[in-house]
Amino acid sequence: MIEADITEDAFLGGQLRLKQKRSGHRAGHDAILLAAATEARAGDRVVDLGAGIGTAGLALGRRVAGIRLSLVEIDPELAELARANAAANAIAAETIVLDVTADAQAFVAHGLVPDSADSVLMNPPFNDPVRHRGSPDQARHIAHVATEETLHAWVHAARRILRSNGVLTLIWRADGIAEILAALSRGFGSLAILPVHGEAGRPAIRVLVRAIKGGRAPTRLLPGLMLNEESHVPKKEVTDILEGRAVLPLAEL
Repeated sequence: MIEADITEDAFLGGQLRLKQKRSGHRAGHDAILLAAATEARAGDRVVDLGAGIGTAGLALGRRVAGIRLSLVEIDPELAELARANAAANAIAAETIVLDVTADAQAFVAHGLVPDSADSVLMNPPFNDPVRHRGSPDQARHIAHVATEETLHAWVHAARRILRSNGVLTLIWRADGIAEILAALSRGFGSLAILPVHGEAGRPAIRVLVRAIKGGRAPTRLLPGLMLNEESHVPKKEVTDILEGRAVLPLAEL
């Protein structure tokens, strides 16, 4: 990669500095919200599926010291940036170049054996190809556009590597909630769903979901998170989350 094609950007109010490609998929609020929704404790084995440059996993690693973090990414260039970002921020993490939809043997070959993870977080590609024109940039297209099988395949991978009662946390587009419930219907329960709204009075644009492998508690729908005031100014509670001073309720259940 040419250095001129790379930018270094601040996240978590400057607590995390990440290098990423100037063009293509760029890290943003979704990854930081995902990290802020993820429960973890020191000593936990945490796997970030589709980690990109490592934003969500490293944001979690910055908040919770002592986790055993694995960043899984299909794109070798993004994985190399994730590896460099972990080192630059002094956050211990292994980086694995692997397709999330690969079979169990491929996961085992990289040390991701069944029933070994305490927590999995993921921000799968979620744009519907029927309604969203794919980017001509192949890496950006892979990062954003889902097929009919994407979510099921990613949830299956998470279910395989999670231990019993392990926690899966994911972010997805809000109008795909039925797809989420269908994908999680096999092997997961005790769902907690947090709608994310761009502003009050408008439909949710994202949902953050926490699911327990083998959980049996009823599904809970939490009060929605409003990102902006009516004046389009970010709400203080959201600013606190994005700058690493607060977490979302899903991380405290």
